[in-house]
Amino acid sequence: MSLAQSPGVWGEDPVKLTLALKMVRQDLTRTQMELNTMKANFGDVVPRRDFEMQEKTNKDLQEQVLVGRQGRMGSYGWAGTGDQSPYPQLECLKADYEEVCKEHEILLQLHMSTLKERDQFHSELQEIQSTSTPRPVWIKCEHVVAGGPERWHMLAEGKNSDQLVDVLLEEIGEGLLREKNFFPGLGFGEHIPPFLRFDGVVENKKPTKKEVVKLIRDFWKERLAEDQKEKFSDFFFNFLEHHFGPDDAMAWAYTIFENIKLFHSNEVMSQFYAVLMGKIKESVYIKEKETVAQLLKEMTNTDSQNEGYITIEQLSTVLKSIFPVKKDERMQELMEAAGWHPDISNSDFIKYSSLFLEDEEGQGTPFIQKLWEQYTAEKDEYLQDLKQELGLELNDKVNLVKVREALMNIDPSLDKLTLKKYLSYAFQLTELPEEGDEMEQEIVASVQSALEQLHMSDTRRIGPREAEPTS
Repeated sequence: MSLAQSPGVWGEDPVKLTLALKMVRQDLTRTQMELNTMKANFGDVVPRRDFEMQEKTNKDLQEQVLVGRQGRMGSYGWAGTGDQSPYPQLECLKADYEEVCKEHEILLQLHMSTLKERDQFHSELQEIQSTSTPRPVWIKCEHVVAGGPERWHMLAEGKNSDQLVDVLLEEIGEGLLREKNFFPGLGFGEHIPPFLRFDGVVENKKPTKKEVVKLIRDFWKERLAEDQKEKFSDFFFNFLEHHFGPDDAMAWAYTIFENIKLFHSNEVMSQFYAVLMGKIKESVYIKEKETVAQLLKEMTNTDSQNEGYITIEQLSTVLKSIFPVKKDERMQELMEAAGWHPDISNSDFIKYSSLFLEDEEGQGTPFIQKLWEQYTAEKDEYLQDLKQELGLELNDKVNLVKVREALMNIDPSLDKLTLKKYLSYAFQLTELPEEGDEMEQEIVASVQSALEQLHMSDTRRIGPREAEPTS
């Protein structure tokens, strides 16, 4: 036993060691009890240092949320510094909140704009209510117009109030025209058309509207059969002399002139009046008739069975081939005028020859009327684009070079021949100098004059304004 003892404890009293061991065991038991008590009471408690760090983090987050609500997000912490956020979920919420704020601002602006429009419309409504007259009861006219209700319904079909006023004026004017037995001559002034230069009185031949339309159609047949070198008004008077003799030619000239001046709603008469008075050039009428003839030819070629019918889809294909630059909404208008409506399918058939008929008084179908209406509207839009491209006032002078550049900018598909033709129209020239010639700078006209001459002529868009990108 003595050999087993540590050298450091040799000679120690065993009683003393036993007592020390007992005391140490008591201390260990007490310490173990205190440790167990501490574990039981403070096992889920975090250190104060960690608590203070978490408390500081929470405070920072609350401050940033508060700043974001006040519309000043991004001015604290890492926002705008380029550093990555230590709180990615909060950053995502901040981005969503900023997006919502932007949308809210846009909605507020739209709301204010809508309020202004509402107030403006309300003011206009009050003004209209206080100044406008009641809408006329057009049904009253059916008992006054010759032909009774049936004829009035035929005249009024599809017309707005402004057009119905024209119809009434024509009906009244027709009655007054028939009451006249003679027309007073207009004299020999320079402003008087050559075919109306006469002193004295001439007889009113009192033809019916059908007779006038037939006479105009006969005139066009003879005119188109010639080379159109003779002046239009001179050819017209020679035509009358040939058909009615020299003695009655002047009377028929006045009679036809008064009729075509009166009946604006009649397509045959109104177009003939415009050409005869120089409001549009003869080429406009000829081109329009050629377009109609081309449409009929294409539809006939599409009708492989030669039965007089084509499908709605085939009609759409023909229209797109003839009018490649026509806008979709206008193409839709033509389809509706031809008889299309949402309830029919593309495989349904239409009788295409019925689209080109005219009645005895020269009134065309809605399809032909829509073609002419769209041609006029498209020409106006084309010339308006040209005016904007020039960037000048109507009274300003413009030279040939600038008009050429403007035309090519608004219509890049213009070929040289058509461009040269348009420039000849605008500056009223039969021959143009070569491109690049110094004389081009000296050829000038007012913007108003150039636009008027182009409006009188057969002017139309050749291709889209922007050149389509190649695939």
